[in-house]
Amino acid sequence: MQTVLLVLLSVAITIALLWAYFTAQRLNRLHIRTDAALQSLQAALDRRAAIAAVLIPDIAAQAHAAEQVPLVYDHFAQRIEKERPISAAIAQFGEQPPAPLADAEVRLQLAHRFYNEAVSDTRALRTRPLVRLTRLGGRAQLPAYFEYTEC
Repeated sequence: MQTVLLVLLSVAITIALLWAYFTAQRLNRLHIRTDAALQSLQAALDRRAAIAAVLIPDIAAQAHAAEQVPLVYDHFAQRIEKERPISAAIAQFGEQPPAPLADAEVRLQLAHRFYNEAVSDTRALRTRPLVRLTRLGGRAQLPAYFEYTEC
């Protein structure tokens, strides 16, 4: 009887350790995906600002100022504030912006969507009670959503 309990206990501990190991790996991959998506989002914002600066000379200084603000968790508001004049200037074109600007807008919308999906997946796993209890997220900062619609 003791042997059976010892085997069951060993199996349970092994399963728990394997779950923790694979969950930590998944969480690491999700954080890498989120960081890559954040870099893509910043590149898309910078590209749109550069194209807007060329096509709309009135906002060139504001576009260059927006490019200088990096996307960092908890500091998205600074970049959003710098992006508002660019978005307002692009909105003046209506439904027919120039082709390079329309392409930059589409790329930005895709990058925004991919980033927020990566954040959603990461937060879904990080906020599970057992993951929080075992602290599998380590010291990594919980990623924040980027609200492009505010631009």
